[in-house]
Amino acid sequence: MKSLRLFLLPAIGLLLTACDTTPRERQEIVRQEARKLDTVADRAAAKLRVAGRRAARFDSVSRARSRQPLDKAAEATFASQLLGTYTEVEKLTPQTIEPAFVQFMQQVRANRRTWTQRDWDYATAISRRLNEQFRAIRLDIKGRDELHIRALQTEFTALETGRDVKDLGQAVKQP
Repeated sequence: MKSLRLFLLPAIGLLLTACDTTPRERQEIVRQEARKLDTVADRAAAKLRVAGRRAARFDSVSRARSRQPLDKAAEATFASQLLGTYTEVEKLTPQTIEPAFVQFMQQVRANRRTWTQRDWDYATAISRRLNEQFRAIRLDIKGRDELHIRALQTEFTALETGRDVKDLGQAVKQP
């Protein structure tokens, strides 16, 4: 919308002055307005290049972090914190998996604002384990519980993606 205004305003100005100017004067006005548009375009392109470099740097750091293996002791501590009594994910049954997901998401909601990207890596690893167990016993889970679990899985994905987008946005804005 702003770029449209940038285009229309000079055009309107040119039309208004067309009656009171000579063709040579109108040519000069058009050149001046074209230079202004070029300057705006150059600034926008420079900002996009900077944002692109910052986004690439963020992506590079994120990939490097993802390649680092998770510390097993830290993961166990994180699992205990997020899952409470449901830490033995592989032993969850069709009756206990839904409460385990509920416990997990309650803790995610409570702690997510203070988490670093590495904390999210641990939470994602725990989520994967829960999802694997869910797939293994899915056919024995009541439909109502399965529907609730799917909603919780979607919520986790949305929260995680939201954090990634927020961090990317901050990385692009910061020098």
